[in-house]
Amino acid sequence: MSYAPLDIPVSGKETFTDYSRWRLRCSEDGRHIWHYLYTDEECIAWPQSDIDKYWLGIPLDLPALPAPKDPLDAARNGYTFYKRLQDADGHWPGEYGGPMFLLPGLVIGSYVSGMSFTREERLEMIRYLINLAHPEDGGWGLHIEGQSTAFGTALNYCVMRILGCSADHPTLVKARATLHKLGGATGVPSWGKFWLAVLNVYDWDGNNSIPPELWLLPDAIPFHPHRWWIHTRTVYVPMAYLYAMRFKMEENELVLALRQELYPQSYYSINWPAQRNNVCHADLYCPHSRLFDTLYSILNIYEPCAFPPLRRVAMDKCYKLIVQEDENTGYQTLGPVSKMMNLVVRTIVDGQESEAYKLHREMRKDFLWVGKEGMRMCGTNGSQLWDIAFITEALVETGLGHETDNRESLIRALQWLDQCQIQHNPKHYETSYRHSTKGAWPFSTRTQGYTVSDCTGEGLKAVLYIQEHLEWVSISPFPHNLIQEFRSSPKLVSERRMCDSVDLLLGMQNPDGGFASYELIRGPWWLEMLNPAEVFGDIMIEHSYPECTTSSITALSIFRKHYPYYRSADIQRVIDHAVDYLHRAQTPEGGWVGSWGICFTYAAQFACESLALVGETYETSSYAKKACEFLLRHQRTDGGWGESYKSCETSTWVEHEYTQVVQTCWATMALIYARYPHSEPIEHAVRLVMSRQNPDGSWSQEAMEGIFNKSVTIAYPNFKFSFTIWMLGRAHLYLSELKTRKAGI
Repeated sequence: MSYAPLDIPVSGKETFTDYSRWRLRCSEDGRHIWHYLYTDEECIAWPQSDIDKYWLGIPLDLPALPAPKDPLDAARNGYTFYKRLQDADGHWPGEYGGPMFLLPGLVIGSYVSGMSFTREERLEMIRYLINLAHPEDGGWGLHIEGQSTAFGTALNYCVMRILGCSADHPTLVKARATLHKLGGATGVPSWGKFWLAVLNVYDWDGNNSIPPELWLLPDAIPFHPHRWWIHTRTVYVPMAYLYAMRFKMEENELVLALRQELYPQSYYSINWPAQRNNVCHADLYCPHSRLFDTLYSILNIYEPCAFPPLRRVAMDKCYKLIVQEDENTGYQTLGPVSKMMNLVVRTIVDGQESEAYKLHREMRKDFLWVGKEGMRMCGTNGSQLWDIAFITEALVETGLGHETDNRESLIRALQWLDQCQIQHNPKHYETSYRHSTKGAWPFSTRTQGYTVSDCTGEGLKAVLYIQEHLEWVSISPFPHNLIQEFRSSPKLVSERRMCDSVDLLLGMQNPDGGFASYELIRGPWWLEMLNPAEVFGDIMIEHSYPECTTSSITALSIFRKHYPYYRSADIQRVIDHAVDYLHRAQTPEGGWVGSWGICFTYAAQFACESLALVGETYETSSYAKKACEFLLRHQRTDGGWGESYKSCETSTWVEHEYTQVVQTCWATMALIYARYPHSEPIEHAVRLVMSRQNPDGSWSQEAMEGIFNKSVTIAYPNFKFSFTIWMLGRAHLYLSELKTRKAGI
């Protein structure tokens, strides 16, 4: 298969497609699918919504709201705007992009599998890469805020060529020069070597061994792959299959051209085995350990001697695991990297006419997101649960949820939370090495179907808040007087289902007291010394994380207040152990290292909230006091906080060039939860956030909010609404309390 050449404009500023024709459709289970309408009749029948326009960057042209008199007014204005972005099914759609290695997997995996894109999708992917090319050198990085790397530049160069761009396009001319300065594609890290080998523009001999035979080892062995972190093992199963068969795209004109374009020397003169550990200096975040080099030198010697019948059995085991992963997740798989690798394997084994191929093609749509920069591939099929949990919690804690105008919005949110909870274990449970999912809330949708500890915690908390805390006053006329009624929210999620969530959380605590992301820690610490990816950190095993631990503490504490009779002793024991972990995880300076948001400001909000729920605040706990003092040392003169993603890479505070609204909200919320007794820092932060609010109630997008694997930023654009509304509303209440307390003194 080959894509026809496209006539692409030289500048990245043109609109490649007519943005007035794009529509986002969300189904009740939270699927996000962008559609392009080709006729005027279709556009009239399906008019663009505010949701469509907002995410496409089309101005909504809304009138200015009344100027806020106080922080609560500003929060109310924020939600007046944000309600416009709530889908009819109750959740808030949004982008989850930023990593620059996802689109290459999408395009290369589709290309070698014979799976096409529409012309509009191709145009918008190309526009995205033109807009995201580094302004100075024209390359691409590991993520949109990173420096140009061999990985990002080589693979996204291939994407533009596959999608129909000429090698003479100015963007590619500039990118090619940068790639050659970086040493060419021989220096891409292992995941890049893999995709280029699949595309047949890099020799398989240049890859370190990925033996499928590891899956035939006894499960009890400490380094068995089922003990690896779930994202790592789901990627390396199809990797091992494709490596074992040395699958490669058949040669064609484009493949031959790319072999010339990606390297500063002749492709046919390269010593491929010498490239196995060659990683460009700009890419290298996690160098190989001596243990890694020793082990892989043995595996590389073993590879030519692999026993064919044993290899066939190992490949069959990998294929079985791939099928089970597809079926467990409705062909979403855990994430976009494994999805595209699974697609390639299923195409080889099952063929393009198979049901598996058709289902992969259908579910591929869920990962594609159109924004003002173009079309990208997201880090999962969305962040639906994560986003809806925070805004609903914000509305309850600020009191805005009690306002009658917001009743319908909150009820729809509860209905979505109700259908999102996973009520059964996976179809293939123990045989696919999965953790229990009964009672869980996922990161995105129920279909994707993976337990995540902090998502379960926040999902449970959101349901408890809406079902147990909210009531609305309803005034109805009656002859000669008015009747006032109190209407509470419906109890859609039963007590039994909430108890299932509690049971799940109680079983996810690690021996150190902390909580990991998807499952218990299964492997020994030294497996991190075998990290083969070079560009990511801490990917070989699960780890306990302050954020996952604190979300679990919070959910269990709030549940116990409403249901004190259910497993009370077990909950207390788990909370005590988790708080002890949180104490030990605090740095000497007073912060906590965040692993899923940037970084110390993010973790501080969760930590201070959970400590407050067990009675530890500024005046009662040295840990809470130390956290407040740590944050205040980093507050800027404008009242805000600004932290670079580099903090996550180094585990030390690194200042951002600009103050960030979302980080300011996280830090201020931490002070409020910790009951910091002085109002001035909070008031200063409130003024900063209010000053950045637009007249229509919205806030503009700033730097990336999220992070994963130490080195990759990812977008949470809904955070600029949920956490601003949350902080401003909470600050209004807390500052009033401080003022009253001061007056009383």
